[in-house]
Amino acid sequence: MNTSMTMIIFIIIMVPIFIISMFTPFITRKTESFGVYIPEDIYQDPLLKEMRKQYVSITGALSLMVIAGFFLLVPWLGGSTERVSLSFSVSIVFYMTTAFIVYFVFHKKMKKLKAQKGWTEQRQQQVTVDLQFREKKLIFSNLWFIVSFIISFATLITTFVFYENIPNRIPMQYNFNGEVTNWSDKSYRSVMIMPVMQIYLTLLFLFINTMIANAKQQTSSANPAKSIEQNVQFRRRWSAFIILTGTALTLMFSFIQISFIFPVNSQLLTIIPLIFSGGVIVGAIILSFNTGQGGSRINTGIDSKGEVIDRDDDRYWKLGQIYYNKKDPALFLEKRFGIGWTINFARPLAWTVLVLIVLLAIAIPMLLGE
Repeated sequence: MNTSMTMIIFIIIMVPIFIISMFTPFITRKTESFGVYIPEDIYQDPLLKEMRKQYVSITGALSLMVIAGFFLLVPWLGGSTERVSLSFSVSIVFYMTTAFIVYFVFHKKMKKLKAQKGWTEQRQQQVTVDLQFREKKLIFSNLWFIVSFIISFATLITTFVFYENIPNRIPMQYNFNGEVTNWSDKSYRSVMIMPVMQIYLTLLFLFINTMIANAKQQTSSANPAKSIEQNVQFRRRWSAFIILTGTALTLMFSFIQISFIFPVNSQLLTIIPLIFSGGVIVGAIILSFNTGQGGSRINTGIDSKGEVIDRDDDRYWKLGQIYYNKKDPALFLEKRFGIGWTINFARPLAWTVLVLIVLLAIAIPMLLGE
């Protein structure tokens, strides 16, 4: 494998991860700081500003260290695809583990600071709910996924119509130089992997879109009108992103499947997935910074503030990231640190859904592969 290409791919994949990780405190809701609840008016406290800057500096230094370590390691690996892939995995695991340790140190520091300052003491707390929230247009229609289903079934039909055109050995994996590194013998079962995965992923994206609409409402008691408008826009933007990503992914899988039937430049089979992945990552980063968690970075022009604050529910957030509340019927809710949604780990149904998604992703290639 070409060393320069390996390093370029590493940069394309890892730098976006580094950027999101470094600036997570700036895109999280202003009522949370390192997994700890704070009143929104405390967000601009000089101590918290300094902590956010320190977090960026430390995680930034960690990112540079991982990049430097990988670049020094690649030439020593001698171009072996297996060794480089293993190094990719080790680098990611090392970074994520170390970044979590850094987060945890700041989380503990934040909890101690909150206790010392007493920011939530002697202040009226309440939970605010908008009874008309579910009546608003929170997502784009699930009917948009019909496009992905049509693409998926068209790919499946085309595969069977032109089955005889498919070679006896199917390339299943390419390295960064466009060379085949894994083959599979042709059979009706093996050629179905791509179309079935398309259908599975379309169903998955449809589920995510539905989950976005039904996730727990989180309304700021200090500024309810503003937070409701922000949250509506937040959900709609991510809904659009999910639909576009799902459609693009099914098109990419169709292109790969068509390459089994008709001659396609092998370099394109490497370049197109990279372009797709890069586009999705860049889009997610732009959307995260423009929108913020819960729409916290969206300017709505509404800025009235009350005297009350949200209910302090730190006790339900283990390590500031794992939500466990048996009294809460919600299955899905916003992450406390970062962008997106998580599950209520106290709800068995939420666990069941998560496990089912993972098992299907593992089982489909195993059942259809040779």
